[in-house]
Order: sequence, then C-alpha cells, then structure tokens
Amino acid sequence: MDFTKEYEQKLTTAENAVKVIKPGDWVDYGWNMATVHDLDIALAARGQELHDVKIRGGVLMEVPEVFKIPNSKEHFSFYSWHYSGIDRKLAKEGFITYVPVRYSEIPRYYRENVEPMDVAMLQVAPMDKHGFFSFGPSGSMEAAICERAKHIIVEVNDKIPRCLGGFQAEVHISKVDAIVEMKEPYARCMPASRPATDVDKAVAKIIVNEIPNGACLQLGIGGMPNAVGSLLAESDLKDLGVHTEMYVDSFVDMAEKGIITGTKKQLNPGRQVYAFACGTQKLYDYLDDNPACMAAPVDYVNDVRVISAHDNMISINNIVNMDLYGQVNAESNGIRQITGAGGQLDYVMGAYLSKGGKSFICCSSTFKDKAGELQSRILPILHPGSTVTDTRANIQYVVTEYGMVNLKGASLWERAEKLISIAHPNFREQLIQDAEKQGIWHRSSKI
Repeated sequence: MDFTKEYEQKLTTAENAVKVIKPGDWVDYGWNMATVHDLDIALAARGQELHDVKIRGGVLMEVPEVFKIPNSKEHFSFYSWHYSGIDRKLAKEGFITYVPVRYSEIPRYYRENVEPMDVAMLQVAPMDKHGFFSFGPSGSMEAAICERAKHIIVEVNDKIPRCLGGFQAEVHISKVDAIVEMKEPYARCMPASRPATDVDKAVAKIIVNEIPNGACLQLGIGGMPNAVGSLLAESDLKDLGVHTEMYVDSFVDMAEKGIITGTKKQLNPGRQVYAFACGTQKLYDYLDDNPACMAAPVDYVNDVRVISAHDNMISINNIVNMDLYGQVNAESNGIRQITGAGGQLDYVMGAYLSKGGKSFICCSSTFKDKAGELQSRILPILHPGSTVTDTRANIQYVVTEYGMVNLKGASLWERAEKLISIAHPNFREQLIQDAEKQGIWHRSSKI
C-alpha cells in the first residue's frame, strides 16, 4: 500500500501545525535527543497569545525556545520526568518542575494517572514504506502518549536513527494528524565521555572482576559506569548480553569487538534491549536499522520481573551519596533536585532477584564542594531533604576506590562497619564517632 498521498495531505509547516494548541492545553515535547525543535520555535512565536500551556518532557539537550520569550512563565510551564543539566538550570530559574517518578511507570501514568495530552508533538525518523514513523532512540513512552493524545504532530528528522523494536517503537501515519519536516535536520549528540580518572578505573576494576562470561549488563549514567564499559571493552569476557534502561557508546565498543553477542540471554537472545539511547554520532549510526538492537517501551525494559528473568544480571549505577544505614540518594543535593530516580531502583531490585545476578552501587569516596573542600559521599545520615532513591533493604554491593562491601543481610552495626571501611581514610574516625552517637557502632566493630 502506498502512503504517499496521505503523507502529502498531512504535510504542513510548523507554524500551521501549532495553531491547534490552545490556552490551558497539555502539550508533550518528546524525550531527550528527540525533543521537538522546529515545532518548539513555532510555538514560542505564538507565546504572547497563549497562557498556561503546560509542557511535558525531560532530559533536555537544548534550552527550549518557549523559555526565551518575554514573560515566558506567564505563558508556558514545563514538567520534567528526569533532569539533565539543562533541566536543572531551568528549574533553578523557575521554568521547570520535577515530577517524581519511577521511569518504568511513566507509560501507565500517561494511560491512567495524568491529564491526557491535548497535543503530542514528537520528533521521529522518516516514514517507512509501510507508513510507520520510528520513535528513534527515544521511544520509551511515546506509544502511550499517542494512545491518549487528542492530536498528534510528528516532526520528521532524517538524522534520527530508525530504531527497530519488538513493539511500541513507532506510530503509524493513520494515527497522525499533522506532519512537519524539520528544515535543517541534525542529531543531538552527547560529547564523548571524559577520560576516566584513577578513581573511576579503581572502581571499574573491582566491578569487572565480578562479572562472569554470559552476564547481562545494565550501565547507568555517569563516569564510573562508562569506565566499567570501557574496561569491559578491553577485557576477554565472552557472550555478554544487554538489557538496559539507557544505551550508551560503550555498548557499541563492546559489540564491535565481539564481546556482546547476547547468545546467553533468557529473553530476546541475540538482541541488545534498551528503553532509550543517547550518545555520539557513532552510537546513532550503530543503532540505525540494526536488528541486533531492540528499542522497547520502558514499562517492559525496566519491569523488575523482566530484568530478573535474565541470569547473571549485572546492574551498575552511580549515586550522589549514601548514609551509614545503606540509604542511597542518587538524585538530589538536599532539597535541590539534580537528576531523577530513573530506573535505578528497578535494576537494583531486578539484578538481585536474578539467578546469579549482582547489583553494584558505585561512587568515589569523596568530592570537592564549590569552596574546594573535600567532602565524603558516605555520610552518617543523609542531608535534610535528600531523596532516598534506593532503600536500605534493597542495596547489595557498594563500591568505592577503597573496596567493595555487600550489605545484604547486614545488621545496622555491620552496615556502618562495612561502609566506613570503604570511606575515605580522612573521614573514617569522624564517621565512627557519628555512628557511636547514633547507636549503630558496636564495641567490637573494627576498621
């Protein structure tokens, strides 16, 4: 069947497409690298005639034009599912607010819990011969958005890779109300990862030694998971699989070197499964029309039951800080939101439930604050207002450059002892004193 005529009938300009948006509407902007661009510019141009337009999106890679107009806050507000550095800056300026969420639940939120979208504006890859527009690397919840949106506008960007999937990875032209072709298409890329520090390498080495042949990997966002990926790419491990929330460049390196085959996976053998992807152009080129990779909705990819169905599931995630009870904060600096919960808890739980699986929480033992003072990431208690991303009952392995400890089955005394043992030496004595005040330091505890 030829969809050319229908395409031509629905093809319009960004300026015409956004005329459907009314004051008070809920509008979706897409997600991460596939956030709309030309449609954002066109909506900003209408800003002065609109008020109380509420936008959903997240992990922004550019500042939306709607926030650059005079008195923007009177016209637009933005609700973010997950903060990038840009989201965080805009939140500080009062343009954006965070929506607390487990990433895996967002599709259900759209279907059941939040106001239906009046207008969904989604950036997509060019239509295929069957009339489908691929959501590209950002399709984790787009299908759910389309199910409930009253009006669907797609912004076609021919620089977005066509990401193959098992299901819910595309929208058919019959469901689309308007098509806009991006005037100057480009792919939003992340800069190459910073070189691994000595601390990153030390943590990565500890974790890599715990990974068996045939393991299934999830790598979180950040320098240490990237360092683990780089070290794995240089290892002699075999037949690794991928089932991950975010697909990153290090997976490409491992796949091209033959380390990733997916042949030992219990689900979707031979395919690298992910909810969204973001990285360099190399990553997008690798994903494009690649049947070895499988884009799928996040309520499948991050489902604890699906994660745990993989034997030897290995989950590796960064944190902001944690306390001596084992409570992990991976998303805020006190009351200031830094990022989001994402799927960390799902993978912490799923990996532990997996046969032979292991969940790793990794961090440098210290960091320097704005004044240049050294601060410990292992704290007596979390700072007031800090978010508990992972509860103390869920944590398995914790790794710093000073070693690795397993908190499963450990009492409060044992947790304090273990965590202090991998804290920076400069802070251990103070942590012991704090633990004694809190009644979680036993007289027989030793470092």
